[in-house]
Order: sequence, then C-alpha cells, then structure tokens
Amino acid sequence: MLKHSLRWLTGLGAAGALVAASATPAVAAATIEPYFQDATLAVGSAATTRAVFLYADEPTVLTDVSVRYDYRSLSGTITVAPADGQECDAPEPGVLVCTEPGEVALTEMPPLGSGVYRNAAKQVRLGLTDDAQLGDSGDVVVSFQAAGGRRGSYTSQVRVGEAVDLAGGPYTTVSAKPGGKFTVPLAVANAGDTAVSGFVAVFDLAYAIRTKDRFSNCRYSDDHLVSCQFDEEIPVGTGLVATLNLELGKDTYAPTNQSGHAQFMTTADFEDLTRVREAVGAQTATPGSGPKLTLTEVPGRLRQAAQTDVGPGNDHTGWIVKATGTNGTDLAAIGATLKGGVGAVVAATVGFRNNGPATLDKVNDDYEAATHSTVELPPGTAAVEVPDSCQLRPGTRTYQCASEMLLVAGRSYTVTFRLRIDKVVPNARGTVWVNAPCECPGGGSFEDDTKPANDRATIVVNAAQGGGGHGDGDDGDGDGGGGGGSLPITGTPTTLIAGIGVLLLVTGVAGYLFGRRRPTRLGA
Repeated sequence: MLKHSLRWLTGLGAAGALVAASATPAVAAATIEPYFQDATLAVGSAATTRAVFLYADEPTVLTDVSVRYDYRSLSGTITVAPADGQECDAPEPGVLVCTEPGEVALTEMPPLGSGVYRNAAKQVRLGLTDDAQLGDSGDVVVSFQAAGGRRGSYTSQVRVGEAVDLAGGPYTTVSAKPGGKFTVPLAVANAGDTAVSGFVAVFDLAYAIRTKDRFSNCRYSDDHLVSCQFDEEIPVGTGLVATLNLELGKDTYAPTNQSGHAQFMTTADFEDLTRVREAVGAQTATPGSGPKLTLTEVPGRLRQAAQTDVGPGNDHTGWIVKATGTNGTDLAAIGATLKGGVGAVVAATVGFRNNGPATLDKVNDDYEAATHSTVELPPGTAAVEVPDSCQLRPGTRTYQCASEMLLVAGRSYTVTFRLRIDKVVPNARGTVWVNAPCECPGGGSFEDDTKPANDRATIVVNAAQGGGGHGDGDDGDGDGGGGGGSLPITGTPTTLIAGIGVLLLVTGVAGYLFGRRRPTRLGA
C-alpha cells in the first residue's frame, strides 16, 4: 500500500520544482502508513535525528497512538532515543515504544493559499554504541497502532559507515534575459579528515532554469536538471569543479530573481534517501545519453565502507539568476453557460487561463497561492458540490478559491462547481473573477496582471435569447487543461508541479504529493 502514500515526506528538502510521476491511483478507504528514512551512521560521530512520518490518504484523526521501534537486529550496535519529549519506554533490549497522549490529526496536504505547514512527524535520535564496527548493518522496523485497529509498519535500513564532510562552493550571481543562456560553477570540496569516494549533487532549481545538456551521469525531467552522480574521489583538503550550461525559459517572468541550489551528499546518504522509490513503484527522472559530466580528475580508490556526511550544514552551493528585461503574465477568467429546469444539477467548469507570455511561479515553503479567484453563484442556484480549494465567504453567495503556486503559460486552470437549479431565472448571471482581492494568511492575489480587463467572466444559467454567455473574460465551459473539477482552481502540470522539496523529486515519489483532491459535497 505504500505506493499509494508518502505524501508526508515533506521533511526531506527545501521548496522547489518536483517531477510528477503518474497520476495518483484512487484509494477506496482511509489508510494510515508510516515511513522512516534509511540511515548511515558514522563511527565516532554524534547521533542523528530521524522522523517518523504518518500518511493518511484522506483527512483523519488518530487517538491512542503508539509507535514501536524494533532494532533488535542492531542491538548492541545502535541506540534509539526520543528526540521531542515523547513518552517512551523500552520493554526489552532493542525495542523502544513511544506513545502520543493526545489526538494526532493527519491531512493529505495543507490547504493551498493557507500559509500553513502541517506535519505529523515524531522524531527519535539514532546513535552508535561503543561496540559498533564499520560495516555493521541491520533493520529498524517501525510500526504504529491506534484506536480502531489502525496499524501499519515500515522497515528501514541502518548501516555503520565512516564520517566525511562535503562542502559546497560559494554562492554566485549571474544575469540573463528570458530565453538567454548562462553558466554557473558546480564546486565541491572535502572539508573533513577522510577522502570522499563518490558523491551526488541534488539540484533544487526554479522552474525557469533549464538545460539542454544530457550527461550520462545526470538525471533530467524534460529540460530540468535533477541530480548528477560522480565517482571521483576528493582527497582531504581539495576541491573539484565543473561548469553547468543553463538557460532561462522563454516563459520566465521578468524582471525577477530566479534561484538555484545544489546539495552534495555521499553515495550512501543518497541511497538512504532514495531507496523508497522502488517500494512505491514511482517514476524516476530520466538519465542522459550524452557524455559524462566530469570534475577535476584525481586518482580513484575503491572504498568498501559506506560514508556519511557528518557536517551537512555546509554541503550546498547556490546561484541567483537575475532575469532581466520585461516579461509579464495575463490571467484571463473562464466562465460557463448552463441550462436546466428546476431541480436539475448542472456542472459549472470555471477558472482562468494563463495567456502568458510568462509563467507565474510563486513556489515557496508556505504553500502560498499564486493568486486567488472568486466565484459568485448565479441567482436561483445553490452549490451542492464545491472544490475543496474554495471556501464560502460568510453571508454571501461567493466562494473564494486559492490557486496553486505554479501557473504555467499557455495552460488553463479550471474547477467544477455542481449547481442545483432551485428557481428558473432567465439569463441568471454569476461572476468568475481571477486576481480578486484577498486578505489571506497565505498571501494575496497577483496584482501585476498585464490585461486586467479580462479578469472577469460570467456564469450564465438559462440564457435569454441572444443574451447569453458574454462577459469580459473567456466564457464557455473551459478546456479543463488544468486538471478538471476535483482539483484546486489551478490544476497540476503533468511534467512539473510546485512542491515541497527537490529531494522528493529524486526519490520519484513526487507524483504522490499532489493527489487529485476530493471535492466537498454539500447537503441537498
């Protein structure tokens, strides 16, 4: 069942662009599953923190929750201790059981535009005993149970390796216009006391940053660079560098600052992060078919022991790309024309289209929407099903809808309201307003639309002769290019989505982060 889950793997990286796998399969009933990342622990180093993530495929509340850590296969080698004030006891050697005294609320995702980050993680500290030996390995079986017979388990691998310290090069700033090319250095150094044998660079690049290169030791999603794996050795006190040839997409919003980062990790740490992708059966990024991206050549030695980075605070580098010139965005509202008699339930597919020329990218850590829209219902109608990205304004017939964070140029983003006709009112008109004002905790609306005149469109029910469907925006049923009625008002691009962390992209589980959200059904 794990392949239907892992939406709670939000703690693995900074916000960035994510590769989407296939559409999330439908799940018939609520299922709760834990995830506990693999770990490589270094002899002589401090304990590391690992979080237990609980995933619910629909919102739910757990009570009487307990989590059991069974590390008997590593008894005498590792220690497991609570890290966040949990109530825990050790019923036998190699077992730790922690209980949660209160309720544990689980949700699929924070509401878009909410500015709220929610997580259901508990933490423990993994350390090594004095008897641990280089090359030791075993399993930690993490299981949970809760009231109502809910339970699940996940088996994590732990191994003992040697400590190294990878350090990234200094941050740099470059400039380019939309569609322009530029180069940046990819620099890494060995800041530790042990030679590094092989490492991986994992990229967190803005949606606007693209590449045409296809190196055989790197992985890509379309024109987006995901990761590169190197087998070069880095002797103590030395560094390696390569040059990345990148470009800004023609749809880059300008002027803006576009950011990119690379995190360096040992081969073992990368394996610890990514082994889960096989368990979930997720699609990974595609390896290149060109030459190999190489750094400064040094004689290589084969090391049998796994390595782990014990100084991760300095293991990254980054770039600021100043997008010059002017390249704006026009969001145009999409309305609908409907017809039906008293008691009929009709579908109003409404939203907006990004007419470009620029993509609107507001990806951040707080799930802030790129914009907000309002949908005012026509008179004589009542909503019986509403997208769960939309909330009714108290005392009105108007719903406020949050968009996602990434609005790609040339795409339409629609949702479907199911409306019951309680009274036939000829030429009854409602309104769709994109970029509507919003005093929202997750940010307001897009205020720099290049053509605000088309921000409004009408919803017409039972149009009078010659009097239907003409508004300021693009009326009609909408082309649904953003994903259909069960999605938030922006839909999800099929190749990249605004997301939680680029490290998830490498695991291949990103397609499970944004499942097709269930609409809210209202009473008849």
